[in-house]
Amino acid sequence: MKKLMLLLIVISMLFVVPTAIAYEQGDKELTLGGSGSSDESFNGTTLNAEAGLGYFMTRNFEVVLRQGISFADRPGSNDWNASTRVAFDYNFDMLTWYPYLGVNIGYLYGDTVKEQFIAGPEGGVKFFVNDTTFILAGIEYQFLFEDVKDADDNFDDGRFVYLLGIGFRF
Repeated sequence: MKKLMLLLIVISMLFVVPTAIAYEQGDKELTLGGSGSSDESFNGTTLNAEAGLGYFMTRNFEVVLRQGISFADRPGSNDWNASTRVAFDYNFDMLTWYPYLGVNIGYLYGDTVKEQFIAGPEGGVKFFVNDTTFILAGIEYQFLFEDVKDADDNFDDGRFVYLLGIGFRF
């Protein structure tokens, strides 16, 4: 039954009468995403949040400042980690769908990670549910390095970061 409901939702999204949702130079957007998990007695809880603030330099090119943070509350310790990144994305205008491709660079820091730079390619899609609100799904490949000399050597030892969230255009 759950699979049937999911299939019906996806099919109905494909048949929504599209209206043109074109970005303009100077448009801004705010994106928010989050996740969390706990054990059965809430003794081990992990929370993750991601926020982004974007600015459209042209109708398709966007610069985005992203902040991610994770917090782990475990018996005997409370740890947090974070990353701050700047991304440059190209958004493809497909009416209510906006796939994007780009690159990002930033810094990883916190209690349980080695502080270092991160960079890599990214991609995703925005689906507008109205003129100002969209659902966002994205993926980043991040490789870590301490200085520019290490960047090329560390590219194959990266990690994937996923995002599912909501966004607002203003």
